[in-house]
Amino acid sequence: MAKLLIVESAKKAKTIKGMLGSDFTVKATSGHILEMPPDDLHVNLEDFTPTLYLIRGKGKTLEGLKEAAAKAEAVYLATDMDREGEAIAQHVAERLGRTVAGKVRRITFTAITKADIQAALANPRQIDRRLVEAQVARRVTDRLVGYMVSPVLWKGLSGIKRLSAGRVQSPALWLVVERERAIQAFIPEEWWSIEAELSKTADPAHQKFWAFLFKIKGKKPELKTEADAQKVLADLKGAAWRVERVEKGTRLRRPYPPFTTDSMQQAASSQLGFNPRLTMKLAQELYEGVELGEGKAVGLITYIRTDSLAVAPEAQEAARAVVTKYFGEAYLPAQPPVYQTRDKTAQEAHEAIRPVDPWKTPKAVEPYLTKQQHLLYRLIWRRFIASQM
Repeated sequence: MAKLLIVESAKKAKTIKGMLGSDFTVKATSGHILEMPPDDLHVNLEDFTPTLYLIRGKGKTLEGLKEAAAKAEAVYLATDMDREGEAIAQHVAERLGRTVAGKVRRITFTAITKADIQAALANPRQIDRRLVEAQVARRVTDRLVGYMVSPVLWKGLSGIKRLSAGRVQSPALWLVVERERAIQAFIPEEWWSIEAELSKTADPAHQKFWAFLFKIKGKKPELKTEADAQKVLADLKGAAWRVERVEKGTRLRRPYPPFTTDSMQQAASSQLGFNPRLTMKLAQELYEGVELGEGKAVGLITYIRTDSLAVAPEAQEAARAVVTKYFGEAYLPAQPPVYQTRDKTAQEAHEAIRPVDPWKTPKAVEPYLTKQQHLLYRLIWRRFIASQM
């Protein structure tokens, strides 16, 4: 009797099926199966519990899951390891019914590899109610703010109903407004600075350097007008210039840590010109799997929704081997770097975003990726390898 493994996306299901073989049936929910319809609030204002309904069009999907679960030896809910994934797992477990409840297990993994999935299957757990409740709280808050505050917004803006309030967008908009008000209220003050281009000799071919005026007779100069600056320039004409001292030193800078979701989006925006939506779309494709000419799809990066900087020891060892081969031992620290996550609420069970296999270099996988996929994978690979130097 085959075992049933349920994931969120059909693409991920195909990738995992190619790894697990005939012992497993792999099916997808294609996202959430339950939701609050948009026609009303659907939240009990006494205890703030939502009323959820089967999403239109998901009936056939649910029936397929029920049929497969009834025939399966065990049912593994392998939806994503964030609060949305946990809620989907809870909803699927509820809708599968009591007859299969005894064989339902929850598993999670940070990377779509055969080893990671087999390790997860060997260590199943129960559904985490705390994560489910966190998802409910977020979703209910979204609904309350959107449905109860938006009408007030419409009334205040002459009935413009295309505008809406939101749990995140409204506070974010307030921050932008406050900042803009501060900018508009700012009274600019005129100030001047003086720089000199100097050289050891009058030879124009000789190396030049720039010097900045930072003190006059031990005090910081106050050049509030052009007249103030011109007076200093007049004093400097014909002056004797000398280098008082040269300070030499070595500065050691640690590399940047591997990516979190936020830092990946920021780097993709500044370095590649990708907007956050495109970045997450490409990252999802790299996470769920890409065919590399072996006939089976392979996940190239770890789970993409994370605020953790943790890295698995085996990934660090692989990265150190890559550094040694391509850059030399001089770039290898005595001990693997450890990065502390600043956010105290970060989920350290997650990993940072990194290549699943550091030996799959950007050049090696380039023929199998789209141009945009390759650019993002190269960004992630380089950041991770550099973080281990």
